[in-house]
Amino acid sequence: MASSSSLTPPPVPIELHVRNREKLLSSIRHHLSHSSRPLHGFVLLQGGDEQNRYDTDHVDVFRQESYFAYLFGVREPGFYGAIDIATGKSILFSPRLPAEYAVWSGEIKPLSYFKERYMVSVACYTNEITKVLQDEWQASGKPLLFLLHGLNTDSDNFSKPADFQGIDNFDTDLTTLHPILTECRVIKSDLELALIQFANDISSEAHVEVMRKARAGMYEYQLESIFLHHTYMYGGCRHCSYTCICATGGNSAVLHYGHAAAPNDRTLEDGDLALLDMGAEYNFYGSDITCSYPVNGKFTSDQSLIYNAVLDAHNSVISTLKPGVSWVDMHKLAEKVILESLKREGILDGNVDDMMVERLGAVFMPHGLGHLLGIDTHDPGGYLKGPERINEPGLKSLRTTREMQEGMVITVEPGCYFIDALLVPAMGSPNTTKFFNQAAVGRFKGFGGVRIESDVLITANGCKNMTKVPREIGEIEAVMAGAPWPLDRAS
Repeated sequence: MASSSSLTPPPVPIELHVRNREKLLSSIRHHLSHSSRPLHGFVLLQGGDEQNRYDTDHVDVFRQESYFAYLFGVREPGFYGAIDIATGKSILFSPRLPAEYAVWSGEIKPLSYFKERYMVSVACYTNEITKVLQDEWQASGKPLLFLLHGLNTDSDNFSKPADFQGIDNFDTDLTTLHPILTECRVIKSDLELALIQFANDISSEAHVEVMRKARAGMYEYQLESIFLHHTYMYGGCRHCSYTCICATGGNSAVLHYGHAAAPNDRTLEDGDLALLDMGAEYNFYGSDITCSYPVNGKFTSDQSLIYNAVLDAHNSVISTLKPGVSWVDMHKLAEKVILESLKREGILDGNVDDMMVERLGAVFMPHGLGHLLGIDTHDPGGYLKGPERINEPGLKSLRTTREMQEGMVITVEPGCYFIDALLVPAMGSPNTTKFFNQAAVGRFKGFGGVRIESDVLITANGCKNMTKVPREIGEIEAVMAGAPWPLDRAS
């Protein structure tokens, strides 16, 4: 079957970023007013720079820093952006390019191009930052800059505050902006959701294409290449949201397989289960989708057992999600559903509530249930305020412990894995050994694992699954046998 697509990349309204700036301006003004502070100063962000590969002249394809992308939508490197809190004026600062740029890299755009392209009030050059901001300042004393500096709780890295020649002429605030801007990113606008939905649509379509073409004898990287080709060819997605995980056989129990030391290079074997975690990015906004299925197109009884345990957890969470629901409770729900399935099939013995107390679910699902999604795969805001991390197996890996709010986009990605590094200690521990049917567990040695991941929008009364791939075993087997997707239910 020849590759094709029913999708067309949608236009990207720059108004999206204008509205993001307006949202931040309203939030920071509210914060300053509530704190009895004057409503003046400049939000100043520094965009990303191109990076060379070590000491060579090879330049990696540039992707904008995410907070800067959120506010300004700028595709080019070397920019700064400012927002005047007093007036609402937005100012974009472009690097002043040398004349030879035009020879090697194309036309040097005038400032008027950037002003119109990114719908800002004013466009200037980066070597004019000090003069422009001082001229705009209408209060007494040194102008005040609100700079971005705060911890990313997924990476444990700090965002980089803007720096430029002449910054000593300004007062700086390093604490106010980060939590406010991060919270702005948590709730998505309709314009943002449209881009996330397209990223999901083209990625879902690409996953189905991989599903149709997977065969024993192929390499894992060939599955990755089919996905990348489809999302770029038909979706215009030059970037992925993250490094593709194309894991088969025992590799599917390696949670972050696909890295440089495990580069999706195993040969698919008949009987293997594949776990494919891949998501495209469209105009900065991403998707994150995982499909699991046998490469030969037919589930064995054991594969069906584990797959349906995870699918039941996935569906139970999605049917329960709505505003006000605790993400910690959703994680525990997924664990409990999986443990109940494993007990029902004779892999585990004993009381499931007792298993939950001993955190047995973390042996089979050591990662968190999911994460916020947006401009970053692991979008910030998971631990911005409120409950802190829970220091218990499985729960300590949660990327957020927040209650759900309308407008959040979050991934639901339960999994069940047979990882010797976790199973062996648990089966030998006096607290948990009683729960294991040792012979039944031994049957799954080398099995790998199953993960099912969808991207979900929290709505006013529930949630909407933005991901559109085959999930039921019958659907997967039909599509892998050549049936169209979505399936024709009337036939």
